[in-house]
Amino acid sequence: MLEDGEEYIGTKPSQKTIARVCGAISELTEGRWGFIDTEDQVGRINRKLEGWSNYFRLGPVSKAYRAVDRHTAQRLRQWLRRKHKVRGAGTTRYSDHHLYQRLNLVRLEVRTRNFAWAKA
Repeated sequence: MLEDGEEYIGTKPSQKTIARVCGAISELTEGRWGFIDTEDQVGRINRKLEGWSNYFRLGPVSKAYRAVDRHTAQRLRQWLRRKHKVRGAGTTRYSDHHLYQRLNLVRLEVRTRNFAWAKA
């Protein structure tokens, strides 16, 4: 399980767990939720992401966090395009800057950088 003699502390999310949280994000961003305000929808997604990431934050999670971040951004863009009837991929109108800075979507990949123990 350990690669190249590396040791790690904490829990590592399995593929099944990652798929489960991605499925929950997909459920939250289905077309039937188009009537919800964007801020409320992002708040619901953020609560799901923060709860899941708090459980796994002490283990080797960077690859899992990147995968969940990519899935979440893609699904939120898709939801916003449907809600506002925007054609195309939506990456210009709903860029990463728009999602993470203006809408305050949680970015899991940067969450572990601010822990004091990680800087030791």
